Amino acid sequence: MHSPVNRNTADLTDYPDLVVIYFGLEVQSLQGMMTTLRLGRAIDAALRQRPDGLLRHELMLFGLFPFQIGMRQYWRNFEAMEAWSRILPHREWWESFLHQPRGIGLWHEIYTQQHGIEGIYDNMSRKKGLSRFAPLHPARGRWSSARGRLGKLNHKDGDMNEPVNNP
Repeated sequence: MHSPVNRNTADLTDYPDLVVIYFGLEVQSLQGMMTTLRLGRAIDAALRQRPDGLLRHELMLFGLFPFQIGMRQYWRNFEAMEAWSRILPHREWWESFLHQPRGIGLWHEIYTQQHGIEGIYDNMSRKKGLSRFAPLHPARGRWSSARGRLGKLNHKDGDMNEPVNNP
């Protein structure tokens, strides 16, 4: 029987180490809306530089109450994604957030073909994604970085994700 639906599937044979990451930003105040607008412009500018290994970047709306926007990114592999996260401007954004969240919450979930799935939820007012059904752990020690949460514990130069002034 002929179907009117045109069905296709993506052939990922050439992407054995593909990584998909969802980022979410929860606006918690008027200050958070200003932070979101500022970050949005900065992220757009950074992505126009076409980071090595980034295959695709898409904007998304995750929720209205509270307002949550975000993005989905496809990376060639974990190492390319991680390398970009450890250089400017991304590293500066992250360190600034850990020092002062400025009215926002952040979360991400990483899905890899080779190493599994992980997620982190920082300063969120409500549970989101994996945290809605999976147990949460304080983001300390092995839980403080995506590399550690995925079991890729051979860290390079320490962990930029561990807050310095947080007991």
